[in-house]
Amino acid sequence: MPKVAVVDMAGLKVSDITLSDNVFGITPNAVVMHRAVVDYLAAQRQGTQSALTRSEVSGGGKKPWRQKGTGHARQGSTRAPQWTHGGVVFAPKPRDYTKSLNKKERALAIKSALSDKVADKALIVLDKMNATEYKTKVVADMLKAVGAGKKALIVLDENNSFAVRSANNIPGVKTAQTNTINAYDIINADSIIVTSAAVKAIEEVYA
Repeated sequence: MPKVAVVDMAGLKVSDITLSDNVFGITPNAVVMHRAVVDYLAAQRQGTQSALTRSEVSGGGKKPWRQKGTGHARQGSTRAPQWTHGGVVFAPKPRDYTKSLNKKERALAIKSALSDKVADKALIVLDKMNATEYKTKVVADMLKAVGAGKKALIVLDENNSFAVRSANNIPGVKTAQTNTINAYDIINADSIIVTSAAVKAIEEVYA
Protein backbone atom coordinates (compact mmCIF):
# COMPACT_ATOMS: atom_id res chain seq x y z
CA MET A 1 0.00 0.00 0.00
CA PRO A 2 1.37 3.46 -0.89
CA LYS A 3 2.29 5.62 2.10
CA VAL A 4 2.21 9.43 1.85
CA ALA A 5 3.19 12.11 4.35
CA VAL A 6 0.43 14.30 5.77
CA VAL A 7 1.45 17.95 6.00
CA ASP A 8 -0.11 21.05 7.47
CA MET A 9 -0.67 24.36 5.68
CA ALA A 10 2.88 25.42 6.53
CA GLY A 11 4.26 22.41 4.68
CA LEU A 12 5.43 20.66 7.86
CA LYS A 13 4.95 16.91 8.20
CA VAL A 14 2.29 15.97 10.73
CA SER A 15 1.97 12.22 10.21
CA ASP A 16 1.84 9.50 7.57
CA ILE A 17 -1.21 8.05 5.84
CA THR A 18 -1.50 4.67 4.15
CA LEU A 19 -3.55 4.89 0.97
CA SER A 20 -5.81 2.16 -0.34
CA ASP A 21 -4.29 0.01 -3.08
CA ASN A 22 -7.72 -0.29 -4.70
CA VAL A 23 -7.91 3.47 -5.29
CA PHE A 24 -4.42 4.93 -5.20
CA GLY A 25 -2.31 1.90 -6.14
CA ILE A 26 -3.82 0.36 -9.27
CA THR A 27 -2.14 0.08 -12.66
CA PRO A 28 -3.45 3.10 -14.63
CA ASN A 29 -5.69 2.24 -17.57
CA ALA A 30 -4.60 4.71 -20.26
CA VAL A 31 -7.46 3.81 -22.63
CA VAL A 32 -10.18 4.53 -20.09
CA MET A 33 -8.40 7.71 -18.95
CA HIS A 34 -8.33 8.93 -22.55
CA ARG A 35 -12.03 8.16 -22.99
CA ALA A 36 -12.84 10.06 -19.78
CA VAL A 37 -10.90 13.12 -20.99
CA VAL A 38 -12.63 13.06 -24.39
CA ASP A 39 -16.00 12.67 -22.66
CA TYR A 40 -15.32 15.63 -20.35
CA LEU A 41 -14.14 17.94 -23.12
CA ALA A 42 -17.02 16.94 -25.40
CA ALA A 43 -19.50 17.76 -22.64
CA GLN A 44 -18.07 21.29 -22.42
CA ARG A 45 -19.15 22.05 -25.99
CA GLN A 46 -22.41 23.97 -26.17
CA GLY A 47 -23.37 22.67 -29.57
CA THR A 48 -25.45 25.79 -30.31
CA GLN A 49 -23.71 26.83 -33.54
CA SER A 50 -26.11 27.22 -36.45
CA ALA A 51 -26.08 28.50 -40.04
CA LEU A 52 -28.69 28.67 -42.80
CA THR A 53 -28.82 26.26 -45.70
CA ARG A 54 -30.01 27.36 -49.17
CA SER A 55 -33.56 26.31 -48.32
CA GLU A 56 -33.57 28.50 -45.19
CA VAL A 57 -32.10 31.74 -46.63
CA SER A 58 -34.73 34.31 -47.50
CA GLY A 59 -35.24 35.24 -51.16
CA GLY A 60 -34.03 33.47 -54.27
CA GLY A 61 -37.39 32.11 -55.30
CA LYS A 62 -37.19 33.38 -58.88
CA LYS A 63 -34.84 31.85 -61.46
CA PRO A 64 -32.31 34.65 -62.22
CA TRP A 65 -32.38 34.12 -66.02
CA ARG A 66 -33.69 31.65 -68.55
CA GLN A 67 -32.02 28.26 -68.83
CA LYS A 68 -30.52 28.65 -72.33
CA GLY A 69 -29.36 31.32 -74.74
CA THR A 70 -27.87 33.91 -72.37
CA GLY A 71 -24.24 32.82 -72.40
CA HIS A 72 -24.34 32.50 -68.60
CA ALA A 73 -24.03 29.26 -66.68
CA ARG A 74 -27.45 27.91 -65.80
CA GLN A 75 -28.70 29.03 -62.39
CA GLY A 76 -31.83 28.08 -60.51
CA SER A 77 -31.60 30.44 -57.53
CA THR A 78 -29.58 33.41 -56.29
CA ARG A 79 -29.45 31.75 -52.88
CA ALA A 80 -27.34 28.78 -54.01
CA PRO A 81 -24.05 28.43 -52.02
CA GLN A 82 -21.86 29.92 -54.78
CA TRP A 83 -23.81 33.21 -54.70
CA THR A 84 -23.21 36.10 -52.33
CA HIS A 85 -25.89 35.93 -49.62
CA GLY A 86 -26.46 32.30 -50.56
CA GLY A 87 -26.92 29.43 -48.14
CA VAL A 88 -24.11 27.44 -46.51
CA VAL A 89 -23.16 24.00 -47.76
CA PHE A 90 -23.52 21.40 -44.96
CA ALA A 91 -24.41 24.16 -42.51
CA PRO A 92 -23.68 23.40 -38.83
CA LYS A 93 -26.80 22.80 -36.77
CA PRO A 94 -27.42 22.54 -33.02
CA ARG A 95 -26.35 19.13 -31.73
CA ASP A 96 -25.36 17.29 -28.58
CA TYR A 97 -21.67 16.34 -28.38
CA THR A 98 -22.06 14.28 -25.20
CA LYS A 99 -20.46 10.86 -25.26
CA SER A 100 -21.48 7.88 -23.16
CA LEU A 101 -19.24 6.60 -20.36
CA ASN A 102 -20.69 4.20 -17.81
CA LYS A 103 -20.18 4.45 -14.03
CA LYS A 104 -17.55 1.71 -13.86
CA GLU A 105 -15.47 3.39 -16.56
CA ARG A 106 -15.72 6.78 -14.84
CA ALA A 107 -14.65 5.26 -11.53
CA LEU A 108 -11.76 3.38 -13.17
CA ALA A 109 -10.60 6.56 -14.90
CA ILE A 110 -10.57 8.48 -11.61
CA LYS A 111 -8.72 5.68 -9.79
CA SER A 112 -6.23 5.41 -12.65
CA ALA A 113 -5.61 9.18 -12.60
CA LEU A 114 -5.17 9.21 -8.81
CA SER A 115 -2.80 6.22 -8.91
CA ASP A 116 -0.78 7.92 -11.62
CA LYS A 117 -0.40 11.05 -9.48
CA VAL A 118 0.70 8.98 -6.48
CA ALA A 119 3.30 7.22 -8.63
CA ASP A 120 4.56 10.60 -9.83
CA LYS A 121 4.67 11.92 -6.24
CA ALA A 122 2.26 14.65 -7.30
CA LEU A 123 -0.37 13.91 -4.63
CA ILE A 124 -0.11 15.97 -1.44
CA VAL A 125 -2.22 15.10 1.61
CA LEU A 126 -3.18 18.08 3.77
CA ASP A 127 -4.28 17.46 7.37
CA LYS A 128 -7.03 20.10 7.04
CA MET A 129 -7.83 23.31 5.24
CA ASN A 130 -7.87 26.16 7.74
CA ALA A 131 -9.52 28.93 5.74
CA THR A 132 -11.79 31.09 7.88
CA GLU A 133 -11.85 34.25 5.77
CA TYR A 134 -11.83 35.31 2.12
CA LYS A 135 -8.09 35.77 1.73
CA THR A 136 -6.23 34.62 -1.37
CA LYS A 137 -2.86 34.94 0.39
CA VAL A 138 -3.77 32.12 2.80
CA VAL A 139 -4.30 29.62 -0.03
CA ALA A 140 -1.39 30.97 -2.08
CA ASP A 141 0.99 30.62 0.87
CA MET A 142 -0.26 27.08 1.51
CA LEU A 143 0.35 26.06 -2.11
CA LYS A 144 3.86 27.48 -1.97
CA ALA A 145 4.62 25.80 1.37
CA VAL A 146 3.54 22.32 0.23
CA GLY A 147 5.39 22.67 -3.09
CA ALA A 148 2.40 22.55 -5.42
CA GLY A 149 2.84 23.12 -9.16
CA LYS A 150 1.42 26.00 -11.20
CA LYS A 151 -1.70 24.00 -12.01
CA ALA A 152 -3.12 22.64 -8.76
CA LEU A 153 -6.32 20.85 -7.83
CA ILE A 154 -7.49 21.21 -4.23
CA VAL A 155 -9.90 18.45 -3.17
CA LEU A 156 -11.97 19.20 -0.08
CA ASP A 157 -14.16 16.85 1.94
CA GLU A 158 -16.82 19.53 2.46
CA ASN A 159 -17.88 22.83 0.97
CA ASN A 160 -15.59 25.55 2.31
CA SER A 161 -16.62 28.78 0.62
CA PHE A 162 -13.66 30.65 2.12
CA ALA A 163 -11.16 28.25 0.56
CA VAL A 164 -13.03 28.01 -2.74
CA ARG A 165 -13.42 31.74 -3.32
CA SER A 166 -9.88 32.46 -2.17
CA ALA A 167 -8.47 29.84 -4.55
CA ASN A 168 -10.55 31.14 -7.46
CA ASN A 169 -8.37 34.25 -7.59
CA ILE A 170 -5.22 32.20 -8.27
CA PRO A 171 -4.58 31.38 -11.96
CA GLY A 172 -4.31 27.66 -12.62
CA VAL A 173 -5.79 26.62 -9.27
CA LYS A 174 -9.08 24.74 -9.11
CA THR A 175 -11.10 23.36 -6.21
CA ALA A 176 -13.42 20.37 -6.03
CA GLN A 177 -15.21 18.22 -3.51
CA THR A 178 -14.97 14.45 -3.31
CA ASN A 179 -18.31 14.09 -5.10
CA THR A 180 -17.36 16.41 -7.97
CA ILE A 181 -13.86 15.24 -8.91
CA ASN A 182 -13.29 14.01 -12.44
CA ALA A 183 -10.44 12.35 -14.31
CA TYR A 184 -9.76 15.37 -16.54
CA ASP A 185 -9.10 17.79 -13.66
CA ILE A 186 -6.85 15.23 -11.95
CA ILE A 187 -4.83 14.53 -15.11
CA ASN A 188 -4.63 18.22 -16.04
CA ALA A 189 -3.24 19.28 -12.65
CA ASP A 190 0.49 19.35 -11.87
CA SER A 191 -0.27 18.69 -8.21
CA ILE A 192 -3.28 17.48 -6.26
CA ILE A 193 -3.79 18.68 -2.69
CA VAL A 194 -6.27 16.42 -0.86
CA THR A 195 -7.35 16.82 2.74
CA SER A 196 -7.00 13.69 4.89
CA ALA A 197 -10.76 13.61 5.38
CA ALA A 198 -11.24 13.80 1.61
CA VAL A 199 -8.89 10.84 1.16
CA LYS A 200 -11.08 8.72 3.44
CA ALA A 201 -14.23 9.86 1.60
CA ILE A 202 -12.70 8.99 -1.79
CA GLU A 203 -11.66 5.56 -0.54
CA GLU A 204 -15.15 4.90 0.80
CA VAL A 205 -16.70 5.70 -2.57
CA TYR A 206 -14.21 4.11 -4.97
CA ALA A 207 -12.63 1.24 -3.00
